[in-house]
Amino acid sequence: MSQAAAVARSAESGTPPRSSWTGKQLIVLLVIGTAALMVSLTQSLLVPVMSELGVDLRASSDGIAWLLTSTLLVGAVAVPAFGRLGDLFGTKLMVLVSLGALVIGSLVCALSDSLAPMIVGRAIVGLSVATVPLSISLVGVILPREHSAAGIALISAMLGVGGALGLPLSGLIAEYADYHLLFWICVAGGILALPGIVALVPDPPRAGQGRMDYLGTVLLGAAMLALLLPLAQGSRWGWGDPLTIGLLVTAAVLLVVFVLVELRITSPLVDVRTTARPALLLTNIASLFVGFALFATLIGTATYVQMPAVTGYGFGKSILVGGLCMLPGGIIMLLLSPLSAKLAPRTALIIGSLIIALGFGSRIVLTDSLFKVILGATIAGAGTGIAYAAMPGLISHATPLSELAAANGLNALFRSVGSSLASAIGGAVLAAKTMDLGGHELPTLGAYQLLFGLCAGAAVLAAGLALLIPKHSATADAALPE
Repeated sequence: MSQAAAVARSAESGTPPRSSWTGKQLIVLLVIGTAALMVSLTQSLLVPVMSELGVDLRASSDGIAWLLTSTLLVGAVAVPAFGRLGDLFGTKLMVLVSLGALVIGSLVCALSDSLAPMIVGRAIVGLSVATVPLSISLVGVILPREHSAAGIALISAMLGVGGALGLPLSGLIAEYADYHLLFWICVAGGILALPGIVALVPDPPRAGQGRMDYLGTVLLGAAMLALLLPLAQGSRWGWGDPLTIGLLVTAAVLLVVFVLVELRITSPLVDVRTTARPALLLTNIASLFVGFALFATLIGTATYVQMPAVTGYGFGKSILVGGLCMLPGGIIMLLLSPLSAKLAPRTALIIGSLIIALGFGSRIVLTDSLFKVILGATIAGAGTGIAYAAMPGLISHATPLSELAAANGLNALFRSVGSSLASAIGGAVLAAKTMDLGGHELPTLGAYQLLFGLCAGAAVLAAGLALLIPKHSATADAALPE
């Protein structure tokens, strides 16, 4: 059938004609995908080299932990704020700003030999966390409708791919090079992506109206700081410590105040009424559970295979091998993102969540060989890739175009909270059930199995929530109508 005939037939049926990808569209997607990948790498890049950092920087474990915590806290504030700024002043502009923060922050870290400036650099890197949700919004607008779902799925999958690739890359550098090379890689990747975005990515019209909600930004930022700080430090402070409890209570109060304020103003940071729609609310809560499962995959696989064989379950492998065990999951996430784009977003989220549950369920019982451990982690990774790729589609169907970047930012924030919960709960579980080996307290097999059980349960809950999402949830002003 000729192209003209296809167009005519499409016009008769009322459906848009299918068209192949152009070279320019693929290059645009490659450039934006590279930017998203470089930012997602920063989420896990330092985990395998934390002990080396402590020795080199002559810092305590509490001090070194701030290299991760500072990025987490700044990112929690930046993601919703940059999302709203993207709606108001241009998504492309804010992608460039957030990606510039990656370059500057990584450069500060690459040139640092002491703890304080490195924490500052990592805090600046936290601003770049907004790049991924902004990129999702940008791709959804600039690509033709017949390709936007695939583009969104690919960029969203980068969240998991970057985490899976970061561990083996960091492990390789930890064994054969100076850890400063990790930061130089981020600098180089950001510098390569920036001119490509400036020159090749079109600047879509600004859809948002009104002005920036500075009061709401401060309230939400303070609430996220009060919530995430005790989740990150609770194992060190103690979960019953007055500071831990006080911050969690403060977070709850600030969130209530934030909602009340947002309901009263005409140009809110987060449109609470829109966000409370079942399609958006259920998607965001499901995102929290999927984010929980993704981070638990990282902490429950690399450390698991590095445990000594005398534990009865570990394999005594190196940091590099531990990271490489995550690589198949990262590759399968990337390969399955086009499949997710072909499914209805609600269906993809259900299927992806159930696959995650299957992967973690297998990890509970299949423990006697390294291959089985990698297989279970890869299955969970496959489900994560499908589920992550589905979420922006659900957001786009239920969100006005004028609020799309802010809505994707809020969804990313829910995923970040889920990962923080996984870190806190997973750390507590692994610390609660231990065995003594030569004076060292190491987690038991039962501790890991409990963690995997929690992850499987979280994934089942995500699938259950997805089932409740209305099938026809698109609004008249949705960014991507059904």
